Amino acid sequence: MSERVAVRKTYKLFIGGKFPRSESGRSYLVQDSNVSLASRKDARDAVVAARAAVKGWAGATAYNRGQILYRVAEMLEGRREQFVALGVPADEVDAAIDRWVWYAGWSDKLPQVYGGANPVAGPYFNLSAPEPTGVVAVVAPESPALLALVSVIAPAIVTGNTVVVAASPSQPLAAVTLAEVLATSDLPGGVVNILTGRLSETVPTLAAHMDVNAIDLTGVADAELAADLEVRAADNLKRVLRPAPADHDWTADPGITRMTTLLETKTVWHPKGV
Repeated sequence: MSERVAVRKTYKLFIGGKFPRSESGRSYLVQDSNVSLASRKDARDAVVAARAAVKGWAGATAYNRGQILYRVAEMLEGRREQFVALGVPADEVDAAIDRWVWYAGWSDKLPQVYGGANPVAGPYFNLSAPEPTGVVAVVAPESPALLALVSVIAPAIVTGNTVVVAASPSQPLAAVTLAEVLATSDLPGGVVNILTGRLSETVPTLAAHMDVNAIDLTGVADAELAADLEVRAADNLKRVLRPAPADHDWTADPGITRMTTLLETKTVWHPKGV
């Protein structure tokens, strides 16, 4: 009897809540597994999916978004050993789970902290309220693969944005496995979309895309590439988050800056009446 040959898993893209192969049919090898190599067309498809999801996700209650982020933490806890088998340290998986819970708790509190009533002269209410920016392109950091990935995705979506994530080319397995967690966590399709492959191929397309409202360059280590992406982003006045320092500590308290940077503020005047 011949020895059984194990089936090699192909890690696909995550677009619109589904797992398509790259439209180009390309893949590359990582840890003896095939990983889809996203094309510019895949990047554009991901933006379309993210844009389609904005209305429903931004319109959901903050409480509901918090519930879903907590559900992600629950599902990630259940697949903890799978990430460890991929080479993610157990303490990093635990930190990633805790980070989902931390951001879930902010979902209905951030508007109270970041918004509020403004003092004005006259018989008026002047109220400022945060609103999501829209579609955010995110370049994921290379390391720590899972914790850093969660730390850039969670603050963007908890406030009502949708994201297109360009995963680290050298650390894609944690990203696509996280996509499998998201797909079973009640997260609406299109809220998070994950592309694997060369950053030089997909990220310039995202930076120049006129339907992307902000771009997070946290994971861009090449200063020349970062400068080029900022120029491309300027064409439609995208909000730009600069690359993180090489010594950034992802285990530290993240604070609320990453959430508030991806928000717009709407101010409303209303007469007080008698």
